[in-house]
Amino acid sequence: MHGMKTILITGATGQIGTELTRALRTKYGGQNVIAAGHRREPDKSLVEQGPFCRIDVTHREALEKAVAERRVDTIFHLASLLSADAEKKPQLAWDVNMGGLFNVLEISRAHGCAVFFPSSIGAFGPLTPQDNTPQDTIQRPNTMYGVTKVSGELLCDYYHQRYGVDTRGVRYPGLISYQTPPTGGTTDYAVHIFYEAIKNRRYECFLAEGTRLDMMYMPDAIKAAIDLMEADSAHLVHRNSFNVTAMSFAPEQLAAAIKQRIPDFVMDYRIDPVRQAIAESWPRYMDDSAARQEWDWQPDYDLDAMVDDMLENLSKRL
Repeated sequence: MHGMKTILITGATGQIGTELTRALRTKYGGQNVIAAGHRREPDKSLVEQGPFCRIDVTHREALEKAVAERRVDTIFHLASLLSADAEKKPQLAWDVNMGGLFNVLEISRAHGCAVFFPSSIGAFGPLTPQDNTPQDTIQRPNTMYGVTKVSGELLCDYYHQRYGVDTRGVRYPGLISYQTPPTGGTTDYAVHIFYEAIKNRRYECFLAEGTRLDMMYMPDAIKAAIDLMEADSAHLVHRNSFNVTAMSFAPEQLAAAIKQRIPDFVMDYRIDPVRQAIAESWPRYMDDSAARQEWDWQPDYDLDAMVDDMLENLSKRL
């Protein structure tokens, strides 16, 4: 069983990182969780509630120094370029997503760290069965983001088998959250729609009607990461990376759920061909029975619970 005492989070200023940092600090103590960010300005609370440092994950020396000096034993490696951004800058995406992960794995091999690496539904491709996508299935992604995710899964498995590094990961679906706005993803519409519904009562959706995708509310995404890293390693067969899912819907279903609560809400479509093509290559819903069997994965939020919580919390903030 891996004991987490001193934790480093890369990409801590991002959509997952901000909330994961808070959750881990609550659980393990603020001083024991080091937040590392690079591109984004950190949230005030991120800097006030524990150590924060600026680290570019492609700079191995700076990363290794932080790990060595603080005696880090667990790295949650979240720093990456997301799907739509990676299509705009594929070379940069390879450098950050693969170079960063390679550095994290090499440092973990030298310093005995456990590693959490988030993969994604983006690791699948157009040839993957889209309904009830199996845990083990064909993965031939046709986006740079997907290529880096499937390569990352394989590399993490390799470091476990070859060097005994305790690597673990999940394949996240689209993630919905009210804390930190998302950047450059394909499922971001499912966050933007709430902002627009509250502020303007209308939203222009960049994905077409009927584009059904796996989704998850952020508290479940955070829970999945922590539960997996706390799981008994002897029970894990798959490690990198587990399908995890909580709900699956198309834009019009989300719009209908919001309309029940904001009756004058209207949604139109202005389809972005790049993100539409990416979405069509991804699973509609995954089979996450391996995660349920191997480490008792269980989500807390379905569509209705998520919509209630999002509207309540965003209304307060806006």
